[in-house]
Amino acid sequence: MTTTAAREARITAEPDPPSFDEVYAASFADLAVQLYAYFGDRQEAQDVAQEAFCRALARWNTIARYDDPVAWIRRVAWNLAVSRWRRARTAMNFLRRQRPDEPQTEGPGPERVTLIAALGTLPSAQRRAVVLHYLADLPVAEIALRERVTEVTVRSHLHRGRAALAVQLKLTESHGGAS
Repeated sequence: MTTTAAREARITAEPDPPSFDEVYAASFADLAVQLYAYFGDRQEAQDVAQEAFCRALARWNTIARYDDPVAWIRRVAWNLAVSRWRRARTAMNFLRRQRPDEPQTEGPGPERVTLIAALGTLPSAQRRAVVLHYLADLPVAEIALRERVTEVTVRSHLHRGRAALAVQLKLTESHGGAS
């Protein structure tokens, strides 16, 4: 008898194959625990076990007649697990090659936090003028063009903004300088 004929004889010789529900109920938890030990991630293990059972369900008329349908499901689950692991490893290797470690920078110091908080108390026109002039290094004439106001208005916003910041930051006008 050939291998195919022997297999067909085994398939037809078994009178009552197990139902999918019986195999699932008896085997899912054990398979998920085995995969959990492999992955170290319960959700990933359950997903892979579920996928293996879904693939078995699609072919259940054939698989149910195997000598050990659970062995087929286990093999599919392990193949899926290895494939996922390889994909994750390949992705990690790709990412390591793509970007070098980004330099870590410290957060803003207490002075900057205090300055930002103080700027937040200014009216918006004064705040824009102070930020554009002192932080963006724009001249008064360019700020006037951007804001569509006169240079005198910008200087007034700068003066009032500096005065309000001096009170907030407890500085004297000599530290701020005039523009």
